[in-house]
Amino acid sequence: MLDTASPKTPLIQMTDIDKQFGGVHAVQGVSVDLYPSEVVGVLGHNGAGKSCLMRMLSGAMTLSGGQISVNGEDVDLKSPQDAKKYGIETIYQTLALANHLDAAANLFLGRELKTRFGNLDEGRMYTETQEALRQLNPNFKNLKDPVSKLSGGQRQVIAIARAIYFQAKVLIMDEPTAALGPSETAMVADLTIRLKNEGIGIFLISHDMHDVFDLCDRVIVMNKGRNVGAFRIEDVNKDDILSLIIKGTLPDDWTPRGQAV
Repeated sequence: MLDTASPKTPLIQMTDIDKQFGGVHAVQGVSVDLYPSEVVGVLGHNGAGKSCLMRMLSGAMTLSGGQISVNGEDVDLKSPQDAKKYGIETIYQTLALANHLDAAANLFLGRELKTRFGNLDEGRMYTETQEALRQLNPNFKNLKDPVSKLSGGQRQVIAIARAIYFQAKVLIMDEPTAALGPSETAMVADLTIRLKNEGIGIFLISHDMHDVFDLCDRVIVMNKGRNVGAFRIEDVNKDDILSLIIKGTLPDDWTPRGQAV
């Protein structure tokens, strides 16, 4: 499990990351880091390479080149199980929830609690799930309903609770507010801030500029597989980000916004 990093040691350091599919370079020489209590936005058009980059960190995809370090230690993440051992959890846009199962079965999916006789400990899983969800959303109801009957916001809470229960230190959030209404979007944003304040490092993949500027401390922008810009959020505005996403360059007259008079 991932130890608590010192303030000067990144939770995650990805260095010169490459990913090739045959002759196609999906990710080219990308470097990015993440510190405790920090949200780093990962932005770019569909096909820019951002999801590919994060899938390599999550263990769902292998590197073609480069190195990933976790808390200063070089690691080889060959599977999502490897990533989870280092406290790296992912909340995908599709949530990876089993629609026919309830909240408890989803929270412990693949990591079920057992009795000393080796049977499923359903009572303990339900109690643990109730407490985990209560900490995130005291008003959460319908614990025993199939998640297919729950709202998008409730489903997100289950996915986040699953990551936190298993002691995530690094959270990859892939479009966490996609298809949510305004109140549920605000709830997920509040949860993101709470997790950050608890010392968790978060990579946020998002197309929503409100999310990016409300939640992120830094951003990286990818274009055609390359990192075309990495900035503190106070040094850029939405037009700067859009220019990087679309053209791969900043506006011609750009100066760091945080230094503007």
